[in-house]
Amino acid sequence: MGHSLILQTAARFLLPLQLLFSIFLLLRGHDEPGGGFIAGLVAAGAFALYLFAFGIPATKQLLRVSPQDLFGWGLFIGTLAAVPPLFMGLPLFTALWWDVPVPMIGEIKLNTPLLFDIGVYLTVLGSVLAIVIALAEAED
Repeated sequence: MGHSLILQTAARFLLPLQLLFSIFLLLRGHDEPGGGFIAGLVAAGAFALYLFAFGIPATKQLLRVSPQDLFGWGLFIGTLAAVPPLFMGLPLFTALWWDVPVPMIGEIKLNTPLLFDIGVYLTVLGSVLAIVIALAEAED
């Protein structure tokens, strides 16, 4: 199947921008609209565009990880966000924050809601990519 030069050029340009935007949506989601779900969809859209432009093998090579692994790690990380409150005698999924000093950056706030959103991000990305790749393989 011949791929359009215009589509390939656009995909090369848009992939990093879409992935950067998905990270922005992921990190912004605690205080404003956004979060893991929509960020995962944007990232999946970036890889789907790449798949349409370059094909299945090139997309799998770019991913370097199977969508099923992304899905599994997402479920694990999202579930992991529920655990810390239990050790502190708090209800499941209670939001917790920790101030962590990072050399040359300063202090950052780690929190369980962000951990949960990262899990959702990976789960959505993995599941959507698994579906898109399966449909593309069925078409071939």
